[in-house]
Amino acid sequence: MVVLNRIYTRTGDKGDTALGNGARVAKHSARVSAYGTVDETNATVGMARLYAEGQMDALLAMIQNDLFDLGADLCRPEMEKDATAEYPPLRLAETQVDRLEAEIDAMNAALAPLRSFVLPGGSALAAHLHLCRTVSRRAERLAVALGETEAVNPSAVKYLNRLSDWFFVASRVANDNGGADVLWVPGANREPEARSGPRL
Repeated sequence: MVVLNRIYTRTGDKGDTALGNGARVAKHSARVSAYGTVDETNATVGMARLYAEGQMDALLAMIQNDLFDLGADLCRPEMEKDATAEYPPLRLAETQVDRLEAEIDAMNAALAPLRSFVLPGGSALAAHLHLCRTVSRRAERLAVALGETEAVNPSAVKYLNRLSDWFFVASRVANDNGGADVLWVPGANREPEARSGPRL
């Protein structure tokens, strides 16, 4: 159980922070950047939920809880020989990846095939889900970069990869199952009349 009696500790005033195993590292370290961006992803999901209802809101709530699991995973290095924490590490499980894949398949089954790339936008929920998608992609890139120098749970990286796909498919669901998607038109604004834009 987590107990937070004080919010500020003054221990990070010199630019370092504690990992889940008690080790202290710079706040700009690769590991802190990775799990910090997972936290940022979670915050964008919270914004998206302002526009979600019913099953979509319930699925997003599960993702938020998963993202806390993921942050806990990434903040606890795989090597535990210097660990001072008194509890076992929480690792993201492959079953959580499997659940995302099943949800992606279920949502995608009702969507028409895409004929072009989708511009972020449409409904308020879809626009926020696209933001979730891009932030989760950045979290994935940072987790992959961390994995080049330190051990990272492979399921954690897989989860982030599937998560951005989940957000993309969910954004299409939020756009009337793709009916209100805003499609990219390659080169649409290259001609002089198009470049002038609408008159204000």
